[in-house]
Amino acid sequence: MQASKGDQLLVHGRVVGQEDKVAQIVEVLGHDGNPPFRVRFEDGHEAVMSPGPDSVVRHEKSGR
Repeated sequence: MQASKGDQLLVHGRVVGQEDKVAQIVEVLGHDGNPPFRVRFEDGHEAVMSPGPDSVVRHEKSGR
């Protein structure tokens, strides 16, 4: 899983009724875009994450 600063990390809920969480990647700490990532969630808190198989990177659209 590779990402760049500005991409979004979508973490799917693990149980029925649990909502997905969306975070913005603010820093890539791994080599060549690999985890871990420093992320900022919609509520403002930040965390360092090494996403698992329940996560997807949404790449930032170029040409903004």
